[in-house]
Amino acid sequence: MKQPEAVIIALERLGGLATLGELYRETMKVDGCAWGTKTPFASIRRIVQLQVKDIYKIKPGLYGLVSMRAKNEERGIIVETPANQESEAVKKFDHSYYQGLLLSLGNLKKFATFAPSQDKQKPFLHGTLGALRTINTIPPFSYPKLVQRSSTIDVIWFNDRQLPNSFFEVESTTDIQNSLGKFVDLQDFNTRMLIVAHEARRKEFEDKRTRVAFADVKDRVKFLSYSSLAKQYEQAVERDALEVVL
Repeated sequence: MKQPEAVIIALERLGGLATLGELYRETMKVDGCAWGTKTPFASIRRIVQLQVKDIYKIKPGLYGLVSMRAKNEERGIIVETPANQESEAVKKFDHSYYQGLLLSLGNLKKFATFAPSQDKQKPFLHGTLGALRTINTIPPFSYPKLVQRSSTIDVIWFNDRQLPNSFFEVESTTDIQNSLGKFVDLQDFNTRMLIVAHEARRKEFEDKRTRVAFADVKDRVKFLSYSSLAKQYEQAVERDALEVVL
């Protein structure tokens, strides 16, 4: 069996839609394919990036079967193009997709992961965000008012002492300054604060974080682009698959 055929079989098993990280795992389970390399993940990456005729790219790190494209689009999983990138459908998909990647990445890093209850039914690939998060309620890590304030943050990673390690706000449609306002309210915690958005919004982030109202957090809040998040998720999956990490 040729290597591209093995990738296609893996994608079929995954329902015609998968992240690159999922493809790494599933393709290695396909019998009858010899990789002949110590870096099979790199080979899989090259195969999907070369746009094999049966596979299409949806977003950075997300691929689908051409034969399933219509069904994927019916579910709101739409290829982003210059013509539709500002559409509500694409932005809605972006928000839940990158929330899902953050939850998945946090799980790989062994954090307890949380997303707001109002988001738990939002789709992520073949499941929901609620199925990905590992805790359903926020630990009472501080005063009730501050715990309640944090409960609206898109994704939180908690350490094994039940304290927040990282706050993530995914910005696909809303005003970035709303998220900065949340971070101001939560500034007394030794927690990473990140705005996750399309690279095109980086300048907007830089402009708004320097406003006087956000002076106390302007040097703490970082910008993470969608493409960088996807790449870090893929790297974490590769690392997780290693027998021994040195």
